[in-house]
Amino acid sequence: MRITRVLSAAALMLGLAVSPAAADSSPSPSASADDAAPTSAGTSFRTATEIEQGQQATASGSTGDYQYWSFPADAGQRPTVKATVKLPKTHAAQTWQVDVYDGLRRRQACQYGAQTRTAAADAASVELACVLRTVRAWSEPWANDPLPGTYYIRLTAVGLATADLGQPVDTSVRADSKDIGGAAAVDGSLAEPLVPGIAVTSASDEETSESSAVLSAIEPEDGWSSGWWSDRWVWTVLGGVLAALAGVGGYTLTRGAGRPRQVPPGA
Repeated sequence: MRITRVLSAAALMLGLAVSPAAADSSPSPSASADDAAPTSAGTSFRTATEIEQGQQATASGSTGDYQYWSFPADAGQRPTVKATVKLPKTHAAQTWQVDVYDGLRRRQACQYGAQTRTAAADAASVELACVLRTVRAWSEPWANDPLPGTYYIRLTAVGLATADLGQPVDTSVRADSKDIGGAAAVDGSLAEPLVPGIAVTSASDEETSESSAVLSAIEPEDGWSSGWWSDRWVWTVLGGVLAALAGVGGYTLTRGAGRPRQVPPGA
């Protein structure tokens, strides 16, 4: 009976512990439909159009131009960038490419996805995708791991016939993230996210001016380092609890087995 109560308590604690972890691993919420999505793109890193995760940003441009957008990504997220280019009615074969850079303007490799695609002559559109590695809370200085901060999207045509230069195109991009959870947790964190301008703003500047010159003001919905809680904490605590319950159960089953048998007096 006692063993049954112990196992029931363990099952109850398992259910309570897994619940927040399951909620933590759900995809990041999309931007509200009431938020006006941007309808233009920047022409450089400094003028990149800021978008929220989940927003479908659109822009009009010309073949041969560079188009830039930026979005925030926090620790524990695995960003996915998708882009669609609507091509002119008449054109030769074109090769388009989407690149993603972090806050230090380091180009980040795609785990998978069609980052570069060639559209056949007179094709109506071309779709691109890039799934980045999971954003880490901390990394070695020499590593090229994705870190929390601003990420830049650059969309351009890398293979064009001379006759196609300057033709009008319509583009759309979207950035989403999947929360990975404790599998990506590390023992460490950055002092500040890699947001352009934040490293050059001193404490005295912040005291004397309420509007500091930060090049990127966009941040995750719950603020930076919002993913400090992960299922890594859950399973660590749960492992300790289960180990303690196993010790109690083992003692209950085996207690008295090693004691010498008492012989009644006068036997």
